[in-house]
Amino acid sequence: MINGRIGRAAELLSSAHAGIALTGAGVSAESGIPTFRGEGGLWSQYDPVKVASIGNFLNDPTAYWSVARERGPAVLSARPNPGHAALAALEEAGHLVAVITQNTDGLHQDAGTQRVIELHGSGRTVQCLDCGAREKRAEVQSRLATEMPPLCRMCGGIFLKPTVVLFGEAMPIPAMQEAFALARAADVMLVVGSSLVVYPAAQIPLAAVEAGAALVVINAEATPLDRHAEVLIRGRSGEVLPELAALMSPA
Repeated sequence: MINGRIGRAAELLSSAHAGIALTGAGVSAESGIPTFRGEGGLWSQYDPVKVASIGNFLNDPTAYWSVARERGPAVLSARPNPGHAALAALEEAGHLVAVITQNTDGLHQDAGTQRVIELHGSGRTVQCLDCGAREKRAEVQSRLATEMPPLCRMCGGIFLKPTVVLFGEAMPIPAMQEAFALARAADVMLVVGSSLVVYPAAQIPLAAVEAGAALVVINAEATPLDRHAEVLIRGRSGEVLPELAALMSPA
C-alpha cells in the first residue's frame, strides 16, 4: 500500500509546475538532531520558556547557552541524510521550486537545495544584541567550555543570541511572506516530517490547499491536516523520499 501511495505522490509531483515542500524536525532527526516535541524531545527534558524564550534570554542568557553547550555539538556535526538529498534532487529536476523549513540546522543547503526559506531563522550564526556583530555559531560553541555566557568579541557584551526565533519573538516577516506566496501559487504541497502543530508555519499547507494545491503528507505520526491530504504516507522521510525521487528520475 505504501508503495502505491508513493507512486501517486510521484504522479502529482511529476505534473507539478510549482511544487513546494515544508519540512519539520522529523527530517533532521534522521541526521541525529533531537526533535523538540514528543517522546524524548528536547522540551521533555527542559522547560522551553526558561531555556528558549526571549524574555528569559534577556534576563540571563546562561540558561540557553548551558543547554546549547550539551546539544550544540550534535547539531553542528550533523550531516544531510537521504531525505535531504532526495529533496535537493527533486528541486534540481524541477519538481520543486522551493523548500520551506521549520528547521534551523542548514542541512537542506548542505544537501544542495538552492531555494530554502527558513521560517525560524538559522542556527549557524550568532548575533550580538548590543552591537550587532555576527559570528559563526561553531566559533561561539568552541568557547562555551570556558566562557559562560559567551561574550561578544567586538564589544564584550553578554547578549550573543543565535539568529533563530525564540519563544516570544516575531517570525521573520520576509520569510513568512515568501512562504505564503509560494503556498498560494503551488499546485502540489509536500509536507515532510512536521507535526503541523506550530503556528503560523502550520497554516502554510492549509493556505496551499485552500488555493487548490494537492497536499501530500509524509510523516511518522498523525497531523491535524491529514484529513486534507490527497496522499498520506506514514513513514520516515529518509526512506520514503529517496523512493519518491527514484520513481521520478529519468530512466
